[in-house]
Amino acid sequence: MRTFVAGQEAHGDIEFAELALGIDIDLFRGPLEFETDGERAAREDAARDILADLRGEAEAGDEIAGWDVLYADALTRTVPFLRSARDYRSGTGEAA
Repeated sequence: MRTFVAGQEAHGDIEFAELALGIDIDLFRGPLEFETDGERAAREDAARDILADLRGEAEAGDEIAGWDVLYADALTRTVPFLRSARDYRSGTGEAA
């Protein structure tokens, strides 16, 4: 079975969520692969700008934007497992 959202085919759960909600998960959560400090700073700046725009739309009465703000904001508070595991100090039981 094929799944379409707004005329675009979704190839998997993450792509379906991105198309349905209009939120780029990697932008707010961070990529699963390595990113430099500069790339992370640029991504986080863009995410803050988009969140500010969404908050403005939500305050103006756009209910969907309000839900998008909640979802995107929650994504900014997650740490991808691979990044978490990479930062874990082997044998000490402590995060780096």
